Amino acid sequence: MKSIHLLLVEDNEGDILLTQEAFEESKFVHTMQVAKNGNEALNILLQREGYENSKEPDLVLLDINLPIKSGHEVLQEIKSVKSKRHIPIVVFSTSSSQKDIDLAYLYNANCYVTKPVEIKGFMEAISSIEQFWFSIASLPKKVK
Repeated sequence: MKSIHLLLVEDNEGDILLTQEAFEESKFVHTMQVAKNGNEALNILLQREGYENSKEPDLVLLDINLPIKSGHEVLQEIKSVKSKRHIPIVVFSTSSSQKDIDLAYLYNANCYVTKPVEIKGFMEAISSIEQFWFSIASLPKKVK
């Protein structure tokens, strides 16, 4: 089985722990890197400023409400870099604002999922994302 590398871009410690727990219960072999603000996420994705040896993720789970740079800014910048456009980015945010959803898709998010408030729903959402992206969808080949 192929090992999957995830980048979780999230500043809420509780959501980080829940997401890690959900993936630990998974049948997929994975590694997960966490960025706690938009600037750190960009540095990891663009392999700069101390993150030159970061592994390119197979999937990014991106919160919208982040310190320093918002999830929208991260999306806009990453999807404007030709060598990074292939990386699937799932926005996973507490915001259900139509404005946030529309803006995410305008900036080429691959999917927008509103985080359920209750723990069971949160875990089910992560499981569904994982099932779709790693069992049903075909991921792009990494660009070198």
